[in-house]
Amino acid sequence: MCTTCGCSDTERVMITDPVTGAQSVLADHGHSHAHGDHHHHHDHHEHPYHHHDEAALHAGIHGRTVQLEQDLLAKNQLIAERNRGWFEGREILAVNLMSSPGAGKTTLLEKTIGVLSHSAPVYVVEGDQATLNDAERIKATGAPVVQINTGTGCHLDADMLARGMTELKPPRGAIVFIENVGNLICPALFDLGERAKVVILSVTEGEDKPIKYPHMFRACQLMLINKTDLLPHLRFDVERCIGYAREINPGIRVITVSAETGEGIGSWHAWLEAERRALSQP
Repeated sequence: MCTTCGCSDTERVMITDPVTGAQSVLADHGHSHAHGDHHHHHDHHEHPYHHHDEAALHAGIHGRTVQLEQDLLAKNQLIAERNRGWFEGREILAVNLMSSPGAGKTTLLEKTIGVLSHSAPVYVVEGDQATLNDAERIKATGAPVVQINTGTGCHLDADMLARGMTELKPPRGAIVFIENVGNLICPALFDLGERAKVVILSVTEGEDKPIKYPHMFRACQLMLINKTDLLPHLRFDVERCIGYAREINPGIRVITVSAETGEGIGSWHAWLEAERRALSQP
């Protein structure tokens, strides 16, 4: 169990092309872990552990674990910077979409692809623990897509995205959407090399999510409040939610949308276009 993100190292990460069905093992999701040496030598007349050694033992393990976690994040950051340079050199807008499960990321993507299809080529990386369900939905829109299944992993990382780009091969000027694993904690910790992080919050979740999960909302440039068509049926205070988000991140942009009805999609599209234009500015 990885103490950095809580995901298990026992599952393999799979990448799948939903068009051809071709699958490959990306890698064992093998975060390094602090283990003791496999070979121990003890005096046969002495018990291997003593109470006065326990504090030093635990301190040593904790220190090694912290160092390994720092090494893991540093390695991810190195690959993320390579990804960022690759995207910027090709003027590709990469957007990392994050949310709780069921907030409406895939439905929003379907609607977004329909709006953007005439202005820019759109490519999608789908992240999920299991199934090809979301990739199949994106494939039906006509957008090229690959599915990355993380097993028990709770987030995508920079290396997974790099492999996804090797499979997708987006052209210069494309928009790449990364639909991360549904989770409001771990994806915020792992930079992928994207230009922008966007958090999608459904009105069915409660307006206090920003203060419950501050790291996520602090990391994001934009919050999309989704499923606004349901507001008449819920006790959800939009202004209070925005206030909480700006307590955590005063600079966060907010757009209210309904992926179901299309409300607010024009504003979302305009934000994406502004980000694309900014890519070509020195």
